Amino acid sequence: MKVNWRGIYPALTTKFTSHDALDLQLFEKNLQAQLDAGIDGIILGGTLGESSVLSTEEKEKLVKFAIDKVEGKIPVILNIAEGSTREALQQVGYANNWGADGLMALPPMRYKSDHRETVQWFKTIANATDLPIIVYNNPIDYKTLITLDMFDEMTECKNIEAVKESTRDVTNVTRMRNRFGNRYKILCGVDTLAMEELCLGADGWVAGLVCAFPKETVTVYRLVKAGRLEEAAKIYRWFMPLLEMDIHPKLVQYIKLAEELEGIGSEAVRAPRLTLAGEEREKILRIINEGSASRPALPDYLKIKDVEEELV
Repeated sequence: MKVNWRGIYPALTTKFTSHDALDLQLFEKNLQAQLDAGIDGIILGGTLGESSVLSTEEKEKLVKFAIDKVEGKIPVILNIAEGSTREALQQVGYANNWGADGLMALPPMRYKSDHRETVQWFKTIANATDLPIIVYNNPIDYKTLITLDMFDEMTECKNIEAVKESTRDVTNVTRMRNRFGNRYKILCGVDTLAMEELCLGADGWVAGLVCAFPKETVTVYRLVKAGRLEEAAKIYRWFMPLLEMDIHPKLVQYIKLAEELEGIGSEAVRAPRLTLAGEEREKILRIINEGSASRPALPDYLKIKDVEEELV
């Protein structure tokens, strides 16, 4: 199905059983909560999805299972995060065969590519598929900054359509708009900057805490896009202590614990990650429990219209 790169795209966690196998039943429970909340697409195998410890067979199961369950309602996007171009192209081929609707692509893993290498990497991936691509720009965690000059060279690849903006510099939204207009859709990739970037014209939000709090996440997005900023800000302020878990190195463990407490997930992670323990676990439990206990009443957000989308 067509990917319009607008709205809320959860970077879903991968659910595991106590025996370290995929827990597709629990994955389906969370996926249904996301669909019920009104999300606009899903991304599988990202950082939150523990992509580095998933086998190709497991990725195939997740993609095909998700496609079957969403029944064409929303697009299913697969993350590409590999160390070699050869392996990246193999994963692109798998995504095509499995029926994914689009790709999210990171720069090369483990090797910090220069300008020419980075552009060639993304062009090679784009030229190997007709699937639409969102480029993941996260120099904080993955060390490679995808510059505006790089994006300029990539404009010839029509299926490079969007950017997951995770530079943590909100002014980059304005720089992208000034340079490229609407050539690239922009989705905020940092939970703690989401409202700010949406107000600056970002088209969507690749979200993390949405995995545990889907309704609140969608509500903030829809209120902002409807111009109801005071209402959005009130929920966003409540949300901030929780959203800050998204920018910690243990975001996977933190968000999975929140999913479990919300009844739509499990804190089980795959080694070398370990579930939280001791004072750290108690601290995160307090944040989650305080947030849950003080959660604001939400408006009838599914009826809120996206003013910007209606003008497109």
